Amino acid sequence: MPQIRAARDEDVDDVVALWSLAAENRGRPADRPDLVRLLIERDPDALLLAVDDGEVVGTVIAGWDGWRASLYRLAVAPQHRRRGTARLLVGRAEARLKALGATRIHAMVLEENNDGNGLWQALGYTPQPDWRRWVKAAR
Repeated sequence: MPQIRAARDEDVDDVVALWSLAAENRGRPADRPDLVRLLIERDPDALLLAVDDGEVVGTVIAGWDGWRASLYRLAVAPQHRRRGTARLLVGRAEARLKALGATRIHAMVLEENNDGNGLWQALGYTPQPDWRRWVKAAR
């Protein structure tokens, strides 16, 4: 099993490369290394990595703003899927958020991501059909 740890500055290029290969990227701005570095600087424990033999094979961001707990950018390299890596990442992320005081956690997943939706359901998450996400570019 891979080791789970917080991302470091030297991981940024590997994280962005993994996201370009394995993450949901439709309908969103391109990932940028400078923004990943800002995340690590602002909240050093938010971006969790699954690392196997020195290779970043999975990620999840466990975001906490003091009110809401959010999981996003769950991504696992295709050759490492169905081995428990996503469950391991989500379990560690949930533990972090609960320790910070979260009482409810939400995950962002594209509706047509059948594999992702199946995973979240298997982990005990349920869709919330009465909400819609609204977005606006900040720049």
